[in-house]
This record gives sequence, C-alpha cells and structure tokens, in this order.
Amino acid sequence: MAVVATGFFDGVHIGHRLVIDTLVNEARHRGEESVIATLWPHPRIVLGDDAFSLRLLNSLDEKTALLKGLGVDRVEVIPFTREFASLTAEEYLRSYVKEHFGGSALLMGYDNRLGSDRSTPKQTAAIAHALGLDVISTDKVSAVGIAVSSTKIRAALSAGDVSLASRFLCYDYTLSGEVVHGKRLGRTIGYPTANIEVAEKLKLIPAAGVYLTESRLGERTFKSMTNISSTVETHIFDFDEDIYGEILNVSFLRRVRDEISFDSIEDLKFQLMKDEINCKKLLLEL
Repeated sequence: MAVVATGFFDGVHIGHRLVIDTLVNEARHRGEESVIATLWPHPRIVLGDDAFSLRLLNSLDEKTALLKGLGVDRVEVIPFTREFASLTAEEYLRSYVKEHFGGSALLMGYDNRLGSDRSTPKQTAAIAHALGLDVISTDKVSAVGIAVSSTKIRAALSAGDVSLASRFLCYDYTLSGEVVHGKRLGRTIGYPTANIEVAEKLKLIPAAGVYLTESRLGERTFKSMTNISSTVETHIFDFDEDIYGEILNVSFLRRVRDEISFDSIEDLKFQLMKDEINCKKLLLEL
C-alpha cells in the first residue's frame, strides 16, 4: 500500500517540500510506501497552452533525483497525453492512485485541482473518501513573505536574481550539459571557457550577464564564473584541461553584473579580470 501525491513538481521548491515531507512522514507512520506521481511532458506542451514560452526548472532526471533525495520511496512518471488529460478526478483516482499505484491515501496541496473536471480540493476529497482513500491535506508555504511557486522562481531567474531563486528552491539553480566547441576567443586572452550545450532544451536559462558559479565535473567541484548571452560559457578558476565532450554541471551562486558590449578585445580582457576579482571577493562572503 502507498500514500500518493500527484503533481508536476517543477523545481521541487520549498513549497513542494512541505507536501513531500508530509508524504514521507505519513507513509512511514503507516508503514507504507511514499509515492510521487509526476507528469511528463508538461501539460502545457501537450495542450498547446502558450507552450512556446514554457521554460522548466528541472529536467525529468533532475526532478526524480531531487524527489528521491528527499526520501520519496517511488517516483511514478505518468506520460501526459490528451487521452490522460481527458480523465476526470474520479477516473484518475480509481485507475491510477488506487489500482496502479496501490494507494491507500491521497495527499493534496492546498490549491490542487485534479482531472479534466478541475475538481477542487474539497470535491477531490469527497471523491477520494467515496473510493475508500484517506485524504491528507497540506497548507500554503511562504518564504521571505512571498507564497512560493514555480512561476515566481522562473521570474526571479529571468531577472537574474539567482540568490532569491536559491532561497525558494533550497538549492542552487543548475544547468547541465555537454561541453562543446565555441569560438575559442576566451583562450586567446587568458580566459578559456567551457561552452555548455544545455541538455534539457526547455530548461530556463537565467538572465544574460555574469555569475559566480560552482562547476561539477564528475566527482570534482570547482569555483567558476559563467557568462550568459546567446550561449552559456563557464571559466573555471585555476583549471586547464581539455574537457570537450564531457558533462559539466554549473550551479549559480551570485549575480556579478549585467551583460556588457565591448569596443575592443582589450576592454573585454580587462573586464574579465575585474569579474574574476569580484567573484573571488564574493566567495569570501559565502
């Protein structure tokens, strides 16, 4: 048997964590499995609801790892299709929560709406009880006086406020991808960069500018600074290895400055020197 929570959980942020902690603790108390049923791809992509503007905080692998890292026993990925979208709350609870996931209880967030009928929490609870499911509810969570949501985290990142995003997420926002060949301009002025081809094409890229970052290469971690413009380029401090083709994970710690246009290569080199000094000063404050 299992206690089941359903949702997209993009970001696995501080608001989600109340739901997840309650799920895990309740399941342990009952001697049952904790199960997160998550959807993929995002419903907006399938339903065409302004899908071109959609950007995600996590890839599916990242989200799954975060959920399991918080103690969830099982992550069930439901392929989101138009057929699935047509299910009512009652059909979903019966076919998936009870029959497929072996649910004995349903855990709901404060604003969950379920099914094609957009069942409210109160309506969903009544349906669940009629199906023999226990219902557990959670409250809204706020941080720094703001109700946390994936939308607000996306807005913070789009404005370059990676510090606020980190507070909402409870971890540093990260981009992951293969190191690919670029223009090699940085190497000619003493600032070689790893150009990252972000693996998840719908992953949100923070606002253009320069950031203090932490880069993970396999089991090794390095401090770095990352420039975002039309590309994502990371200069790893005190590092000189050929890492083309390898996967680099870059976590954003602080924003250093906005994007700047330069009149000459010398101006660019001088600014990069200033950026490195500023990044290393910021490291002393962390």
